[in-house]
Amino acid sequence: MTQAGRHRRWWFSLCIVIASCAFGDIAIAQTNETGDLSFELVDPKVLRVCADPRNLPFSNEKGEGFENKLAEFLADKLQKKLDYVFFPQATGFVRMTLGAHRCDVIMGFPQGDDLVQGTNPYYRTTYALVAKTGSGLEDVDTLEDARLKGRHIGIVAGTPPATNMALAGLMGDAKPYPLMIDTRFDNSAQAMIEDLTAGKIDAGVLWGPMAGYYAKKAGSSLHVTPLVKETTGPKLVYRIGMGVRPADQNWKRQLNRVIQENQGEINKILLDFGVPLLDESNRPLGAETAKKAP
Repeated sequence: MTQAGRHRRWWFSLCIVIASCAFGDIAIAQTNETGDLSFELVDPKVLRVCADPRNLPFSNEKGEGFENKLAEFLADKLQKKLDYVFFPQATGFVRMTLGAHRCDVIMGFPQGDDLVQGTNPYYRTTYALVAKTGSGLEDVDTLEDARLKGRHIGIVAGTPPATNMALAGLMGDAKPYPLMIDTRFDNSAQAMIEDLTAGKIDAGVLWGPMAGYYAKKAGSSLHVTPLVKETTGPKLVYRIGMGVRPADQNWKRQLNRVIQENQGEINKILLDFGVPLLDESNRPLGAETAKKAP
């Protein structure tokens, strides 16, 4: 992150702290005993979701992403009307949506990110290697595998597995795709999959939900292998929950209850979109085992 980027993030964090001090304590004090969400939510009768308008497989304005389907499921369980505030998921996304009190939940946020308060995770997934069926790379499950040497591998620049690839000596032959894009015009994951199917690259490394989604759309021609056996570089497995404001304690607890009570149905939605789900031992979750919590 650049110095300017760190400064912007520091300033936004400071604003959140100030807002929490000014208003958060009052909200928490008045809601802890009664559970009244009117102090925390924009409209207690409406599930207002912060989302990207063009970011499949996660969300879009047509409601075609798995986070859209999860939002519909959540709204039904909470007996609320569903509404969206759309904003490109790039710099300023949290500040312009959740932080501005225009909406009340971000459907997918990695656990441990301090820009928001996270709910309990509702799935666990990883970066994955995507290769053509019959390429001889289908069972490659680590970037240190010698079969990847000299191969032309697609990677989204700046993502964690780029470091793993560099440590494995694979970056010299890699094809980078941009991380920061305008989703109205570009889609790095889709471009990588198109290059893979066209034979322009030998394999691609993508965030699991993207890898699974595009491979599923391609049918049996592509194979997805979760990268859970890396021994060097940053971790590639993450827990994903929902993001709410730091002061919204009752709202977080309500979302946690819904997640806990409906994990099986949530997993089914994710699996329908090809999301590679993992248990706590990094074993893949299928249709039957996915009924358990992540």
